[in-house]
Amino acid sequence: MTTQTTASGHVLRNATVARFLLLALLWGSSFTFIKVSLRGLSPGQLVLARLVLGALVLLSIVGLRRVALPRSVSTWGHIAVAALFGNVVPFLLLSYGERGTGAGIAGVLVGSTPLWTMAFAAAALPTERATSRKVVGLLVGFLGVVLVSGLWQDTQGSLGANLACLGTAVSYGVGLVYVRKVLSARAIPPLAGACSQLMAASVLQALVTPFLGWPTPHITAEVTGSILFLGIFSTGLAYVLLFRLIGDVGATTASGVNYVVPVFAVAIGVIALGEAMTWNLLIGGLVILAGMAYAERRILTTKDTNAPPQITQPAPTTSSRPG
Repeated sequence: MTTQTTASGHVLRNATVARFLLLALLWGSSFTFIKVSLRGLSPGQLVLARLVLGALVLLSIVGLRRVALPRSVSTWGHIAVAALFGNVVPFLLLSYGERGTGAGIAGVLVGSTPLWTMAFAAAALPTERATSRKVVGLLVGFLGVVLVSGLWQDTQGSLGANLACLGTAVSYGVGLVYVRKVLSARAIPPLAGACSQLMAASVLQALVTPFLGWPTPHITAEVTGSILFLGIFSTGLAYVLLFRLIGDVGATTASGVNYVVPVFAVAIGVIALGEAMTWNLLIGGLVILAGMAYAERRILTTKDTNAPPQITQPAPTTSSRPG
């Protein structure tokens, strides 16, 4: 069996590589399926259906594996906050944003999530101090965001739509840092945490959806297939893959999926939706990835060659997803 050793010292076997790429595909394709789902559903309807389907998938798996869910009221309160910033707000922003911009652009902008996470973590977590390397990486990454947004032209989607997609990444960053700061110490099993968060997000979304309007859905085969894929695969089963990867190779190596998701998002948008591949989308995406890689020490300089890479460990929760 072919193996590959990563920079963090983990060995990737063929099956692990397949899971890694499948997870990137599921999350990367979600941007195109959101675009298609919006042809028949409002953003609120789409998010509600997606969350409920995802929660049902994880509830079924939790039941089969007999994983205990949290019982503390205070813990559920913190889970609700994590669900707000890790699911409800970003899913809504992304759905509204994709009504005015392309799936590929949305994928690249949301792919900046690790940059925002590092920025917020540096401000909120004593163990995540802002080093010169992180600052440089963040600045480079944000330059890439500006390039992708195409502020100087109208062909990259409306400014409001791109800002909504960028707000998705910001919200993910807030949610992830909140989980690290508040929930990590409670030692909730990852699968139970993800299931609980999707359950809480479903309830919150059900409460706000009536206030977002309820136009008559236009249900077609492609809309139905897209929302089923989003809920069952991109929002439910994807986390089973994520937790398996974390168990196999660790959180650091598994987090590398963030570098591949935008590639799939752009490629699938071009192939399935006929979206244009512009120079600033390509260059800006590469600049974002380079900034993330440098800040996370995935790109080593001469000074780093004698020291092991120190990469921020992401918490294995739904707030860490890039799309």
